[in-house]
Amino acid sequence: MTPYLYDALDKALIAELRKDGRAAISTLATTLDVSRGTVQNRLDRLISSGAIQGFTVRVHEHIESELVRAIMMIEVIGKSTTQVINALRGIPELSKIHTTNGAWDLIAEIQAANLSEFDGVLRQVREIDGILNSETSILLSST
Repeated sequence: MTPYLYDALDKALIAELRKDGRAAISTLATTLDVSRGTVQNRLDRLISSGAIQGFTVRVHEHIESELVRAIMMIEVIGKSTTQVINALRGIPELSKIHTTNGAWDLIAEIQAANLSEFDGVLRQVREIDGILNSETSILLSST
């Protein structure tokens, strides 16, 4: 089986879908200057190949203004990164976990309903075996 190679049209289609994930096939075709069939075939291929893993809703920040959002940088002891990541995946308030280089081994994105829940998430993360140190920054606004 030959892997699917993404070209400029695929990348342009993905870029348009990032702007508006609900855009009509005909609108995408007009924007990309290709036929509706081409857009539909490319979209189907991007989904079946795993390049597009799903569609989501972006909500205006006023709707989610009560959420406490933060970034947590995490330092891991020795070679326990895999075990730490597996434990972190069990915490639903961690929306994303990134591996990175530099002083911190992992970066976790946190979304909690309120400060009390946020405090609980911090406590839960700090209790995970293999975590040596962490630093958390609350996100005040996004542009």
